[in-house]
Amino acid sequence: MVDDHPVVLQGFRQLAEMDEIGQVYEAGDVVSAYRIFHRHRPGLVIADLSLGEDGLSGLSLIRRIKALEPATRILAFSMYDDPVIAARTVQAGALGFVMKDSSVEVFLEALEAVRTGRGYLPHTIATGIAMLDLAPDRSPLARLNARELQILSLLGKGKTYTEIARILTLNYRSVVSTAAVMRVKLGAGSLAELIHIALDQSGARTG
Repeated sequence: MVDDHPVVLQGFRQLAEMDEIGQVYEAGDVVSAYRIFHRHRPGLVIADLSLGEDGLSGLSLIRRIKALEPATRILAFSMYDDPVIAARTVQAGALGFVMKDSSVEVFLEALEAVRTGRGYLPHTIATGIAMLDLAPDRSPLARLNARELQILSLLGKGKTYTEIARILTLNYRSVVSTAAVMRVKLGAGSLAELIHIALDQSGARTG
């Protein structure tokens, strides 16, 4: 179980005990999560997409886990309800996706589905993804790759280019260049407009 909030981990631990899921390992960041996974190779991973200041770094964790153990079953949860992010998560290798504000019943339903090898998406998210397939330009986020989504998420949290470069261990010029590409993809005429889009897409939420 991967989340950077101890209270959330405690809640998941209790749910796991209710569901008799077996041995549970916990991690609060990408590095420790991958280290624990590499050592113990659990068959099921439950991971938040937004860990600490790392934007959507949960996506990179999912890709690394699947590259190491393709058979691993992963349930991702997120504060974002955008179908594009859900689609990116499934493309990265997750078998299920659920919102962080879902009820306990929904979470347990998703957990059981993923644990038994079945995919799980909330109905509204699944419908949204289907609509994206029919109209790929419906959501501006559909035009962005995983790294661009990560940087956009951090811009929405008020981070500067310098802070983003430090958080993601990127070259400052690389962040500036990526932001310029995003402006073109999203039709933003300035950094201010790009930040406005970031805030609009994320709802300026934290979680």
